Amino acid sequence: MTAVPHEPLTQAEVLLDGFLALDTPEGFRAELIEGEIVVTPPPDGDHEDCIGLIVDQVTRQSRTRMQFAGTKGLRLPSAGPCPDVRVVPDATFAPYDLRLFRGAEAWTPPGGVALVVEVASARPLRDREDKRRCYARGDIPLYLLVDRQSSSLSLFGEPDGDDYRQQCTMPFGKPLPFPEPFAFELETSEFL
Repeated sequence: MTAVPHEPLTQAEVLLDGFLALDTPEGFRAELIEGEIVVTPPPDGDHEDCIGLIVDQVTRQSRTRMQFAGTKGLRLPSAGPCPDVRVVPDATFAPYDLRLFRGAEAWTPPGGVALVVEVASARPLRDREDKRRCYARGDIPLYLLVDRQSSSLSLFGEPDGDDYRQQCTMPFGKPLPFPEPFAFELETSEFL
């Protein structure tokens, strides 16, 4: 029996294989963003408080009932050499009726996701720019960035290619209007 020669793996395939084989310590989060493996330590209490405030308001006030996931891995299109991007938003919301997260694999496409949320922390540029572009390429309708460094929230909407066409930024303390399917104003005074 003769061995069949295998095609050599590309650098992008080796990177993806290495990423998928990672065994991160409990509480740490690993993501593959534009060809770079990023491992993030567990978030601090203020980070988690911000997420809790958002989840509470979305579940109580949203016009459309929403399903929430706090650690849902998303597989998004890449602009770089890697076949895709693997991110874990701080919060992911989808219309409850879709039951998008039930039975989903660890890394799923973003179809049906209505909103992703990131609370910028140690590397704010990654959330302000890199992830924003990834979410836009994934055609996720809304991206909420809580920027603790600038004490503001930015809601990005209308994805178009590598970015969003709309951006609404409010300082902590001012309400931030959410469009359909949410249709409410996010109260931000508790972020102060």
